[in-house]
Amino acid sequence: MTITNGLVAGATPAAASGPEHVEEAVAYDAILLTSFGGPEGQDDVIPFLRNVTGGRGIPEERLEEVAHHYRAFGGISPINAQNRALKAALEEELAQRGIDLPVLWGNRNWAPYTREAVAEAHERGFTKLLAIGTSAYSSYSSCRQYREDYANALDATGLAGVIQIDKVRQFFDHPGFVTPFIDGVIQGLADAAAAGFTPAETHVLFSTHSIPSTDAAKSGPASRNFGPGGAYEAQHLAVAEVVMDAAETAAPWSLVYQSRSGPPSMPWLEPDISDAMRDLAAAGTKAFVIVPLGFVSDHMEVKWDLDTEAMETAEELGAFAVRVPTPGIHPAYVSGLIDLVLERVQGTPTAERPALTDLGPWYDVCRSGCCENVRLGFKPALAGLAP
Repeated sequence: MTITNGLVAGATPAAASGPEHVEEAVAYDAILLTSFGGPEGQDDVIPFLRNVTGGRGIPEERLEEVAHHYRAFGGISPINAQNRALKAALEEELAQRGIDLPVLWGNRNWAPYTREAVAEAHERGFTKLLAIGTSAYSSYSSCRQYREDYANALDATGLAGVIQIDKVRQFFDHPGFVTPFIDGVIQGLADAAAAGFTPAETHVLFSTHSIPSTDAAKSGPASRNFGPGGAYEAQHLAVAEVVMDAAETAAPWSLVYQSRSGPPSMPWLEPDISDAMRDLAAAGTKAFVIVPLGFVSDHMEVKWDLDTEAMETAEELGAFAVRVPTPGIHPAYVSGLIDLVLERVQGTPTAERPALTDLGPWYDVCRSGCCENVRLGFKPALAGLAP
């Protein structure tokens, strides 16, 4: 069982009482980079998908349907290679700034697992870890499930009460995350213009991973009253507005969703990107700038759902389409992640923390009940107030 010190389980003393923002300096020992994980060969695909869907009773035939996305790329998800590159880029940035913080890396669903990174921390004598989850927005799968994974890792290693884990804030509106998308949209619109399409003929599609409507409604603290789409939808819409304002374009835009995986009987966020493209083309749109706003790097969902399926839809419609890059290891993104670490290392006052929307800066310590999974209920989680 995860040990609670103060109100926040497994937290450093500065975060243990549950402040919205920790404005006290903390001498962390290491950074814990955490991600989704992905298979690195054909034999890994089904075991990986079983990990992802564990406890949900997904039949093997459905797993095989999803598996063909991975098999089309040799059974290799790009995500692990991308995280190795990000880890190296973070280490280089830290060295350039003269910051002595090792970077450990662990995944939720495939090796190296978070529990292995926590065990490594213990072996190296580290007791205070600051986690970075490679997901910018608030929802069960993009925030709370990471926090549950930290709790599981401490329990699995028997290190609850020995190692403390805090987490940087969700960074959806941090300049380091948003700047690469601004650059990408400006270039994408230029590409459409060079191909002969006017702003009025071009539609910017901000795409993110669809999630169950019940999860969306529970994303973020209930006290903020974000509405049916919760903080998840509100954050994406706010960031898209920032990007379009910075691009200084008259082109129309909308938020769309992708990668739905639930049964037809369960409502998920809509519209699907391909459905939206067909409707827009019928209304006169001739060019699409596709922005993977919900992704920090070229995950399988980007390579398959956008680079494969959405591009096939554009070809079917006879429309021009260009996909904007994800942040990846863009210098602004890498630098921004280290800035987020330094917020906690230095105890930066909230008023001095950058946020490009009125929704932020987001919380250092997740609020009580934030990002509930209605189907699974509350499980132990670190870096937030219970439950």
